[in-house]
Amino acid sequence: MYQTVFNSIILLTFFCNCNNQPGYLPYYNTPDFSPYFLKRSNEIKSIISHKIGNFEAKSHQINNFSNEDLKGKVHIANFMFTSCTSICPIMTNNLKIVSEAFKNHPEFLMISFSVTPWIDSIPKLQSFAKSYGITAKNWHLLTGKKSEIYKLARKSYFAEKNLGFTKDSSEFLHTEHVVLVDKKLRLRGIYNATLKLEMKQLKEDIALLIKNKKPSTLEHEKVF
Repeated sequence: MYQTVFNSIILLTFFCNCNNQPGYLPYYNTPDFSPYFLKRSNEIKSIISHKIGNFEAKSHQINNFSNEDLKGKVHIANFMFTSCTSICPIMTNNLKIVSEAFKNHPEFLMISFSVTPWIDSIPKLQSFAKSYGITAKNWHLLTGKKSEIYKLARKSYFAEKNLGFTKDSSEFLHTEHVVLVDKKLRLRGIYNATLKLEMKQLKEDIALLIKNKKPSTLEHEKVF
């Protein structure tokens, strides 16, 4: 318990120091989420090499879903499972705050990967969505091959309980982190989805990426 609280404090402090820079968000290239504050396109292109890799999955909306669906859109990703009774209910309810702010926005997607895809079939995910009142067309609950989801989680989204620690791909994945990705599939933020305060920051950062404006010019927008 104390370790969880400590990790949450460290993560919150990390984002207060790194994400709230005037007018733009950092880029992340490595699992330790060391921030790169870059503005010039030539610098970004030469320094930031990491992007979300290729994948194929199934959505609870009975659609095939892949990395191609993410191109040209800002998206957030988290990793959950329908039988989780610890952090997943808290995460899902907090993510609904984000979903309501950007419900069906044409430039935004939310994806929640199941980390127990051998259990979480399409009907299971549909039942989960119904129980939480998830109705947004731009929020996809995804299932697929375990090996592909775990590889994607750890190698592309750097999704781990502890920042910078990459486990073996077969070890069970359980994390409260939600990752923010820009329209070119580059990592732009990581947040603790069990904390409502961080969901508020996430909403602001999503709006920043979508609108490409400074936060001060967005205060009147509905998304807040």
